[in-house]
Amino acid sequence: MLVYQDLLTGDELLSDSFPYKEIENGMLWEVAGKWVVKGAVDVDIGANPSAEGGEDEGVDDQAVKVVDIVDTFRLQEQPAFDKKQFLVFMKRYIKLLTPKLDEEKLVLFKKHIEGATKFLLSKISDLQFFVGESMHDDGSLVFAYYKDGATDPTFLYFAYALKEVKC
Repeated sequence: MLVYQDLLTGDELLSDSFPYKEIENGMLWEVAGKWVVKGAVDVDIGANPSAEGGEDEGVDDQAVKVVDIVDTFRLQEQPAFDKKQFLVFMKRYIKLLTPKLDEEKLVLFKKHIEGATKFLLSKISDLQFFVGESMHDDGSLVFAYYKDGATDPTFLYFAYALKEVKC
């Protein structure tokens, strides 16, 4: 199994259990999320509480709907950015990330990051923003949005900010 960690913080953000598609010249990974129900498993053990003189103990086991990627990697939602805030973030993020990239990736990153930034800016009002479990200020952002008519979210990751780790 492969896990993808944030190059800046080490937070686990994704795994190969979630297939991705490269977009924006490989700068972004697009990953399909899915709403799932967590909890409230009803297990019939065959006991009859009324025959045993007891009553249903009324275990409070509430079912909760969660997005699989958010739940699996304990992503933390952040307040939305406007265009100006996002550009400030991107400027700082690029400055932090570029020293961590090897020469080959750095050339491609510099060539294509502007296009990826414009792509994200075009969707800024529809995006949800997430960070890894550590909630570190300098970490990568993970973005989620709903494609036209979709009931499940689509996630966007900065591909060059992910480090592949074998588990």
